[in-house]
Amino acid sequence: MEQQGIGEQTVISRVTTGMRVVDAEGVEVGTVDLVQRGDPNAVTVQAPTADPGSSLDELIEAAAVEEPEVPADLAARLLRTGYLKVSTELARTGAVYVLADQIATVADGQIRLDVPAGDLPPEE
Repeated sequence: MEQQGIGEQTVISRVTTGMRVVDAEGVEVGTVDLVQRGDPNAVTVQAPTADPGSSLDELIEAAAVEEPEVPADLAARLLRTGYLKVSTELARTGAVYVLADQIATVADGQIRLDVPAGDLPPEE
């Protein structure tokens, strides 16, 4: 299983923002907005702990949502495996997340997934 994780990190390391993403059925999903390599030690997602009463800058920072914008259990999995955030018109929120292990190939400036677009979790 360790080898599979290494392979996923090698694949995701070849991804850059702006690349086209195509699902397993050949449907264009969108373009990469964010590439996040996996951290096998990431097990929890915590909300910011800034005191919003201190200053306007801290209030803005405390209100900012950190990536990934999904339920905590899925966020932890995305952080462990690595993920892409993809801008798309296929989701109501305008973005979906791709787990590193859902990437089939990266070639010629394009990412091919091994799942259909409908299986990708949308941004909340």
